[in-house]
Amino acid sequence: MSILGLKKKQPKTFKVKVITMDAEMEFSCEVKWKGKDLFDLVCRTVGLRETWFFGLRYTVKDTYAWLKTEKRVLDQEVPKDSPITFHFLAKFFPEKVEEELVQEITQHLFFLQVKKQILDEEIFCSPEASVLLASYAVQAKYGDYDPNFHKPGFLAQDELLPKRVLMQYQMTADMWEEKITAWYAEHRGIARDEAEMEYLKIAQDLEMYGVSYFAITQNKRDTDLLLGVDAQGLHIYSPNSKLNPNKSFPWSGIRNISYSEKEFTIKPLDKKKDVFKFYSSQLRVNKLILQLCIGNHDLFMRRRKVDSIEVQQMKAQAKEEKARKKMERQILAREKQMREEAERAKEEMERRLFQLQDEARLANEALLRSEETADLLAEKAQIAEEEAKLLAHKAAEAEQERQRLEVTALKTKEEKRLMEQKMREAEQLAVKLVEQSERRLKEADHLKQDLTEAKDAERRAKQKLLEITKTTYPLIAAYSTPPAPPEASNFAYETSSSRLDFKDSDMKRLSMEIERERLEYMEKSKHLQDQLKELKSEIESLKLEEQQQQAGLYSLHDLSCFGFLTLKLNRNAFFLCSSVQCQQMVCLH
Repeated sequence: MSILGLKKKQPKTFKVKVITMDAEMEFSCEVKWKGKDLFDLVCRTVGLRETWFFGLRYTVKDTYAWLKTEKRVLDQEVPKDSPITFHFLAKFFPEKVEEELVQEITQHLFFLQVKKQILDEEIFCSPEASVLLASYAVQAKYGDYDPNFHKPGFLAQDELLPKRVLMQYQMTADMWEEKITAWYAEHRGIARDEAEMEYLKIAQDLEMYGVSYFAITQNKRDTDLLLGVDAQGLHIYSPNSKLNPNKSFPWSGIRNISYSEKEFTIKPLDKKKDVFKFYSSQLRVNKLILQLCIGNHDLFMRRRKVDSIEVQQMKAQAKEEKARKKMERQILAREKQMREEAERAKEEMERRLFQLQDEARLANEALLRSEETADLLAEKAQIAEEEAKLLAHKAAEAEQERQRLEVTALKTKEEKRLMEQKMREAEQLAVKLVEQSERRLKEADHLKQDLTEAKDAERRAKQKLLEITKTTYPLIAAYSTPPAPPEASNFAYETSSSRLDFKDSDMKRLSMEIERERLEYMEKSKHLQDQLKELKSEIESLKLEEQQQQAGLYSLHDLSCFGFLTLKLNRNAFFLCSSVQCQQMVCLH
């Protein structure tokens, strides 16, 4: 049967498009090619040697089928499109990925397919396991975590978690990224193939890993069930639960599986156990179930046998390859470490260079400032030197002035001592004058008293004389006595006149003495006042000189002394004036 159905001439080739998990390829195939020819071409192109896990899957109506290797491609129910599309996928899954998957390309293809099944929710995965698997997927894609390179938001375009998990929790994309990054940072040093293997090791423990589900019914009850086919055996599930099987038939416990149109019969190895029968309504599905059962059972038996030479060689080569890659990774890690150290050293050297440049620039600036400061200091030093010379000259002048002032002070002290001596003498003289004035005042009082007594005696004598005269003249006239002899009368008159003359002479003499003493006192008082004025002027000049020379050192003391002396002199002058006035009054009297 021709794929294009041309009437005149059939074409010798047809086009095929093969989609792997990470690439798309197109081939031109011969019409006579069988499925094995196309499958081998794809495996050679991909570089895959573990071919027994994979197959070419195509879509038929509402289901899918695997390309048979023993039949021609165009003789199978493949799509009639051009090019014909096939998906290169894992058809069978290993029991233990770490032991069975030898080639790195095999691990990578399984990793991509299982990851897609988890994200598409074909394999149920808990949120915690989903985050851990996502961290290994990020490690496989981006390598070691570098906070300087992997900034927040670098996973925004990556699909890492199933939508069911995202909808289950009220968390933002940034919060999920933070959780994934926390796990991702702990995987530092894990290579890509190791990260993918860790991903598969976690995924193989999931309940729906590697299980192909088919809808079936049971004969007697006509109950809807699910049949699961995987590397372990056959499992019967409830329609609403794909996680926990109701019944399992491991490959080691199955003696035979027979198929007759829509009926399947599972005969246990233990003949005492009942035979399990189930029905499938679609013929294509029945053929697919039988094909998967045969393939998984063959692989199950193959794992229990000694590896073939080809597999042993592949494992040896894979071991050598892993050792070589490990060595390369170690060398690369050492080189990376050395490069990082060199880069850090370079950065440190650059930082040190910049620091030294900054220090050199600062040193140059400091040098310029120091030169400017040195010039300024030199100018200041010159000015200071000139000022020092001027100050030295002024100091010399001040020293001379100090010496002159000391000499002047000594002279002033001597003059002051002399003036104090003169003041003391003047004070003593004033005291003496006061004493003399007081003594003279007392004498004047005595003289005044004597003068008063003399006047009283004169008045009494005159009165007595008048009395005598009055009594004598009438008696002489009455008794007609003869006149007295002239000698007697003359004697009496002379006696009275002599007394009168005596009194007048005493008064004149006394007045003359008082006048003479008054004049003497006045002269002494004038002379004393002149001395006081001269002494006052000398004190004033000394005070002025002393204030100018010694900044008023003894001004307060001199002022007090001068005040005291002035007070004393004024008091003495008052007493002298009082005594003089008294004497004048006596003289007037």
